[in-house]
Amino acid sequence: MEIHNFGVDPITCHAWNNDRTQIALSPNSNEVHIYKRDADRWTCRNVLSQHDLRVTSIDWAPNTNRIVTCSADRNAYVWTKVEDKWKPTLVLLRINRAATCVKWSPNETKFAVGCGARLISVCFFEEENDWWLSKHIKKPIHSTVTSIDWHPNNVLLACGSTDFKTRVFSAYIKEIDTKPDPTVWGFKMPLGHLMAEFPNSGWVHCVSFSADGSKLAWVSHDSTVSICDAEQNMALITVKTQFLPFLTCAWISNTSLIAAGHDCCPMLYQYESMKLTFSSKIDKSQKREVDGFR
Repeated sequence: MEIHNFGVDPITCHAWNNDRTQIALSPNSNEVHIYKRDADRWTCRNVLSQHDLRVTSIDWAPNTNRIVTCSADRNAYVWTKVEDKWKPTLVLLRINRAATCVKWSPNETKFAVGCGARLISVCFFEEENDWWLSKHIKKPIHSTVTSIDWHPNNVLLACGSTDFKTRVFSAYIKEIDTKPDPTVWGFKMPLGHLMAEFPNSGWVHCVSFSADGSKLAWVSHDSTVSICDAEQNMALITVKTQFLPFLTCAWISNTSLIAAGHDCCPMLYQYESMKLTFSSKIDKSQKREVDGFR
């Protein structure tokens, strides 16, 4: 385990590049700092300062090497590296509240932005006019979107929100996507079609699809961890934990889930035979087991 210091300011959000030799982070401001690893040190190579207000989310595309950022200023930018500098391109989000989260799709041809305007902007590049456009997913979202995650098929999109709901939508864009094949989540996939909806007893902080796309996990502010198994007739498993609320979760295999939050320690859960059980706290001795988790 290695510990590195990036200053004394809180880190609002961060994202790694493909080989983890660089990291983009925002020190609770309108800036994004890009650090590169040199031996055992991290050196700040670039400062991205196009936003006017605090940056709320960053995602770094591993294959195209593009960075997307969103902010409380209601804007998003796609950053493309030209020589040693990052060139920003404004995205037309068409939202009237702060953007809260952003994530590239698996094939990196589009990305989604959640916001406080009770909608999701699905953004794609229009070659004809050389700009990034967005289409909105609105109904039936009734509050701020706090988290989003893409299905491996590049079409389905999961979101969690402060209206105590977890939802799965179709984010099919006919201009750039090939016609999607049927999935265990459903067959009809026009843009914005609600594939599934699940109630919770608290704000949803994070959602995560499994690598095979058949399971969706999420964590809520009521200290619960939930999993929907679409292959088992949309079976919903919810476990009330003894820990403080989790803020993030991610699958490290099709049966192992990591969650972390206000307890300041990652927790490992196992999902087998439609049962979700707490396994252990993650410490130094278990580092190898979670090397694939970012």
